[in-house]
Amino acid sequence: MTVIIENETAAEFDFDYEAVIRDVAEETLLLEGCPYEAEVSVLITDDPGIREINSSERGLDTATDVLSFPMAFYEIPGDFSRLEEDPDVFDPDSGAYILGDIVLSADRIRAQADLYGHSEKRELAFLTAHSMLHLMGYDHMNDPEREVMERKQEAILSKLGIGR
Repeated sequence: MTVIIENETAAEFDFDYEAVIRDVAEETLLLEGCPYEAEVSVLITDDPGIREINSSERGLDTATDVLSFPMAFYEIPGDFSRLEEDPDVFDPDSGAYILGDIVLSADRIRAQADLYGHSEKRELAFLTAHSMLHLMGYDHMNDPEREVMERKQEAILSKLGIGR
C-alpha cells in the first residue's frame, strides 16, 4: 500500500502520525479484503484550510474534521468486484488502485480528542478509519449504515490496539 501524506500545517504530534495513518489505512484494506495494491493521499491541514476545501468542493462554508474524496463509485460498499470496469481508478504507471483523497484538520483532531476524553492518536486513527471506509463506499446517512461503519471503525482500531 502506498500512502502519500502531506502536512501543510506546523502541527506536531507526540506520536508518529504518519505511521498511525499508514497502519490504519492498511488495516482497513485488510478488513475489507481489498484484492489490489492500493494508493491513498492524505492531507493534514487546519480549520481554515479544510473550510476552504469544504466550501470549494462541497459548497459548505464550514470547517469539519475530515473530508473524503473517493475515486470509485461503489454500488455495494466494499465490493471491489467491478473496479476494473473503470480504468481511471488505477494508476497507469504502477497499476495501483487509487482509493482517493483524505483531508484531516489538525485543529479538529486536537479539539475532538479533548472533547471526547481520549488521545490525539486515537482521534487521528478514528478519523482515518472513518475516511478510508468512505473511500470504499460506506456512508452513515441512516442508522443501519451508521451502525455498520461504527462496527468496522471499532474493529480496525481494536485490531491495532488503539482504544479510548
